[in-house]
Amino acid sequence: MARVVITTRQGDKGFTRIGDGSTLRKDDPRVETYGALDECQAALGCARAFCRSEGIRGKIHRLEEDLKFLMGYIAKYPGVELPPIKTLEEMVEEAVKSSEGREFKFLTPGENPVDAFLHLARTIARRAERWAVKLLLDGEIDLDCYTYVNRLSDAIYALVLIYEEEK
Repeated sequence: MARVVITTRQGDKGFTRIGDGSTLRKDDPRVETYGALDECQAALGCARAFCRSEGIRGKIHRLEEDLKFLMGYIAKYPGVELPPIKTLEEMVEEAVKSSEGREFKFLTPGENPVDAFLHLARTIARRAERWAVKLLLDGEIDLDCYTYVNRLSDAIYALVLIYEEEK
């Protein structure tokens, strides 16, 4: 098992080591992508901490768990597999079904802490996607990985709709 090192006490001079042992600048699109996903995961954790609905808490927790693997996959940790895109698609389908017949309206984030943190997570996921585009176009990630990042903000928005329907 690898030894966990939090600090070298030498300063990193703006570089970081990723899962395959290679060193990248901290402003590299790969580092920016998994960094934004880390922020997204933290915002999801805040939403889950305030959420009283066990069903929504479970869905948020599933996303948090999947994001660990997505970040590891993007950071090139050996043996880490991409989480299933189907999980995201199922959340979107559930939201579409639950909102059938309802009039469309723009949502204003901040009606409650859960809503606010889910919207924050959604916008952070969109930032991760903007970074992931560069990785995709440069051939640094595969299409399935990009598709997962692309669908993530949709799934989080779906959670907002499902939560709004439940409360």
